[in-house]
Amino acid sequence: MPHSQPKMSLWEFFQSLGKTFMLPVALLSFCGIMLGIGSSLSSHDVLTLIPLLDQPFLQYLFIWMAKIGSFAFSYLPVMFAIAIPLGMARENKGVAAFAGFVGFAVLNLSVNFWLNINGILPTTDATVLKANNVQNILGIQSIDTGILGAVIVGIVVFWLHERFHNIRLPDALAFFGGTRFVPIITTVVMGLLGLVVPLIWPFFARAITGLGWMINSAGEFGPMIFGTGERLLLPFGLQHILVAIIRFTDAGGTMEVCGHSVSGALTIFQAQLACPETHGFAESATRFLSQGKMPAFLGGLPGAALAIYHCARPENRHKIKGLLISGVVACVVGGTTEPIEFLFLFVAPVLYLIHALLTGLGFTVMAMLGVTIGNTDGNVIDFFVFGVLHGLSTKWYWVPVIAAVWFVGYYAIFRFAITRFNIKTPGREAETSRVEQQVSRAGVGKSGYNTPAILAALGGVDNITSLDNCLTRLRLSVADMSKVDDAALKANGAIGVVHLNQTNLQVVIGPQVQSVKDEMAHLMSATV
Repeated sequence: MPHSQPKMSLWEFFQSLGKTFMLPVALLSFCGIMLGIGSSLSSHDVLTLIPLLDQPFLQYLFIWMAKIGSFAFSYLPVMFAIAIPLGMARENKGVAAFAGFVGFAVLNLSVNFWLNINGILPTTDATVLKANNVQNILGIQSIDTGILGAVIVGIVVFWLHERFHNIRLPDALAFFGGTRFVPIITTVVMGLLGLVVPLIWPFFARAITGLGWMINSAGEFGPMIFGTGERLLLPFGLQHILVAIIRFTDAGGTMEVCGHSVSGALTIFQAQLACPETHGFAESATRFLSQGKMPAFLGGLPGAALAIYHCARPENRHKIKGLLISGVVACVVGGTTEPIEFLFLFVAPVLYLIHALLTGLGFTVMAMLGVTIGNTDGNVIDFFVFGVLHGLSTKWYWVPVIAAVWFVGYYAIFRFAITRFNIKTPGREAETSRVEQQVSRAGVGKSGYNTPAILAALGGVDNITSLDNCLTRLRLSVADMSKVDDAALKANGAIGVVHLNQTNLQVVIGPQVQSVKDEMAHLMSATV
């Protein structure tokens, strides 16, 4: 693999930034399930309904689950500050992550210094603390800049790391050179930035509040704008940025929960989940969360998959059955939709646009019906853990009804469009059998994919200048895009290939992408 690192374009920067959000968000999703199960099964309402659960051992277990699950939400900003430089750094990732923590802590210590010399601290006056948005962050009284502040820290630390991780200092100072210099320069820069944050943060806060006002002023269509926008950004890998703004900043709302002011739709939901004084969840927060995805994820996309199956040539149906079933399982159980979406995204973009609009409409319908199911994935696990287990107050019973309507609607729309316009969805090509026969199983590894063949289809080791992955895709930079064989990639299991520009592309693999990436990296390192 070449050692030269081409300059990162603005497009690549936002691609890489969005990808880094997945590490903390994946943990957030798991912790949300732990917190949801633990808090619901130890709640008074569930114990009244199921007295058998009111046993000391079981209650200790559930309370422990809730306590462990609350971790991610208590330390979410610092996780973002660490994950961003970790994910974006192209070399010495461990140093970048360490510097991310250093930068976040130093920033808040510097802000604390500014608050002290300006007479705002020390104080225990709740009115003064609230007026200046002062919170305890890692045990430091500082201005709560939330996820946006952590993102800024992460980006600055990434830039410092890329600029200085291989710096050479004079011999007398050589001990502090190279990677050791990164946390040192981070301390200085973030210490200075911390003196500026209290002066400029009110402008950032007003901008976020304005974005939230714009979304909320759309009334019931606010969730639709969010849901449709997320789907439209997904093919470009940029949806995580929009999602993070709504989930973790004032744009997703602000609310007092258990005596603390919390911001962001997901943050509000999780705070209410962990607060014993809260009964029920805020509709203003959950309308941007899991419930909005459920009509499309649990009903619509399975309906589309069935339409694709019925529209395939009879002789090809048995060949695509496994592909469609695995896609439906990934969608319904895991909340991963790309294995189905990429079956029609490129052959029928208009169908994808309709899907995006219907997904957004699902958000609005759930909100109008007063459903209050939170978390992040929109899958059947969220439905049971955050809907059914929390009783009828969540109005979970609307989910199967609306999902059934979406199933019928998607099936009808997709079947009509595929047959009327002869859209070449999987199984409709006469040459499908020939393509499949060309695929060799000789190189199939533990991932279940023929990684050597995928590497060859990308132009070989010498053609790849950078390799990474997100939740479902390989993210690559190549020296010569003409050497990339899309047909060979698809013949070896790729769901889709997205060409972003002349040097960057994404190969949609699915849930096993991490294993494929690891096998590719091993092959590339063995070749060099």
